[in-house]
Amino acid sequence: MKTILIAVGGNSLIRAGEKGTIAEQLANVQGTAAAIVALLRDGFRMVITHGNGPQVGAALLRSERAADQLPGQPLDVCDACTQGEVGYLLQQSLENELTRAGLHVPVVTVLTQVVVSEDDPAMQRPTKPIGPFYSREQAQQRQRELGWEIVEDAARGFRRVVPSPEPIEVVELEAIGDLVRDGTLVIAAGGGGIPVVRHQGMLRGIEAVIDKDRASALLALRLGADVFAILTDEDFVYLDYKRPTQRPLTRVTSAELEAYYRAGYFPPGNMGPKVESVLRFLRGGGSEAVITSYEHLREAVAGRAGTRIVPGDPAAAEVQAPCEVQVGGR
Repeated sequence: MKTILIAVGGNSLIRAGEKGTIAEQLANVQGTAAAIVALLRDGFRMVITHGNGPQVGAALLRSERAADQLPGQPLDVCDACTQGEVGYLLQQSLENELTRAGLHVPVVTVLTQVVVSEDDPAMQRPTKPIGPFYSREQAQQRQRELGWEIVEDAARGFRRVVPSPEPIEVVELEAIGDLVRDGTLVIAAGGGGIPVVRHQGMLRGIEAVIDKDRASALLALRLGADVFAILTDEDFVYLDYKRPTQRPLTRVTSAELEAYYRAGYFPPGNMGPKVESVLRFLRGGGSEAVITSYEHLREAVAGRAGTRIVPGDPAAAEVQAPCEVQVGGR
């Protein structure tokens, strides 16, 4: 029986223009849950990961606004809280879809810690924006009082930034693997995992954000997953995205995809980290990856939709850089 790890995009829960209410999130996640359950019928063992960016931002804002009445919560605790929050919404939706399908598959959410290195160069170069936007005066006050690193977004104000270090170990890997082998549908490593470091053999949470697609690729490799699927709001990975020459990639080798990546077709921001994570998975020994929307998940895994990536000869031919760089999907 094959194992698939599915990284669910943030758009599956909160879509553009929405407030992010629980009712909205539950309504949005139903379609993703139905697609996952349809794939279960094909006999896969399954692990689900997910984003939590908007939820963490809301948790930080609530913590800050209640600071005069309650102790504030650090970022790692907010990560843990939102793993539970999003895990609950996914778990309930999946259980309901399984009931409708007449399937009995246990579903569980595993609170997941992901180890990073205190010596990671990213720890000295915070780049990941989190939380709300502030005025200059508000930002300077928080910089003085809390020691935050602040960056300016010319259009919207000032924002806190934190490090985004490389994931190197999934603490709960053994438990996740046991559950998957026993036939449990596991939700894990939400938001890239709760960032922790090992200090003198002990775990300690830190203020950082781990890229969820990188953490998902690491978990997929450590579990020995056969397929790594990333769900986005686009059906394919596109070249020349949103230009007259836009064209989808259907079946592509890892070498070809890396050549496009190095040529600048997928800059950082949206599709870039997803392509990079797929390449990590395949370089590490993974056999197949797909990038598509949840509506086409089952067909993409079967090779009939979406962008399917397989290992390829590293001596691939070079490709020309795009005339104008565009973000290649989300």
